[in-house]
Amino acid sequence: MDSADPWYSPTWFFASSLSQYTWEHPLLLWLLALIPLLFSVRWLVRYFTNQKLPVAMVKTDLKRSPLTWARFLPDIMLMFVLSLLIVALARPQRTNEKIEQYTEGIDIMLAMDISQSMQLEDFTPNRLAAAKEVARNFIQGRKQDRIGIVVFSGDAFSIAPLTTDYELLNSYIDELGFDMIENRGTAIGSALSVVTNRMRESESKSKVCILLSDGESNAGSIDPITAAELASAYGITIYTIIVGKEGLVPFGKDFFGRPQMVENEVDESSMRKIAEIGKGQFFRAEDDNALKSVFSKIDQYEKAEIKETRYKDTTDYYFIYLRWALLLWIVWLMLKSTFLINVLQD
Repeated sequence: MDSADPWYSPTWFFASSLSQYTWEHPLLLWLLALIPLLFSVRWLVRYFTNQKLPVAMVKTDLKRSPLTWARFLPDIMLMFVLSLLIVALARPQRTNEKIEQYTEGIDIMLAMDISQSMQLEDFTPNRLAAAKEVARNFIQGRKQDRIGIVVFSGDAFSIAPLTTDYELLNSYIDELGFDMIENRGTAIGSALSVVTNRMRESESKSKVCILLSDGESNAGSIDPITAAELASAYGITIYTIIVGKEGLVPFGKDFFGRPQMVENEVDESSMRKIAEIGKGQFFRAEDDNALKSVFSKIDQYEKAEIKETRYKDTTDYYFIYLRWALLLWIVWLMLKSTFLINVLQD
């Protein structure tokens, strides 16, 4: 059914059209079942009460004609009028519900360690490659959130400001490498300072930093704890993730193709303290699956609130059937007020 159809279109009576309605007064539709019963009683009463004159006729003179059934036409017309009036009173309607959803995005900064120790191969193929993969998946799962990227080694700098251009962010992640920063070491405090500088003017209700590193802070001009306190003062929630195992881990192969083992140290207490100050959580990921699980948890923790507004657009169609009832009622009056009705009944 198309609402643009004219009222006199027969499509308003198709089953496909009637099935699309909701009814404001559906109980009235039960009255439709009484109409045939009412007229059946009326015809029976008329049959037994009308005056009958005995007339002798030869049987051959009695002929049946289709016109003999036409005497029921006015009553049938009146039945349709009453049926249409009941349908109109039941108030057929169509309701289109529109739902508008919108979110107030979260500002998220990814602070990623690209120091030389991220080349260690306790992850596949190494720590940085695994971190890049989960970062891409994390970005892909966000909607309406502004995300930025800070990288750090002996120094720290921002390679991507807060943006919703996720394709641009993925291209920056693809380009991450160990030679982006000349100074060696792990400057966690400097990384947190750059994050705070990027987010301090943000007006978002939720500001989040995800700090990912595999070692202890041994470079930079600012202490990590002091930097965390400064970030917390600006309302930034800090999640810290230590990537990799402590102790001997594989790095490259020797002359015989056997994995070479190197010593790796982790300052877990400082990373825990940073997360505590930033009112976030500390995580430890020792393999690829654990790292994916950590980012999945953070993704669930930091969800933007979805606000939903519903609109109901209701259109009435009772006037269609009311016009049809009026038209048929006029036809019934014309039949009733002319000699035709007497001819049909005699």
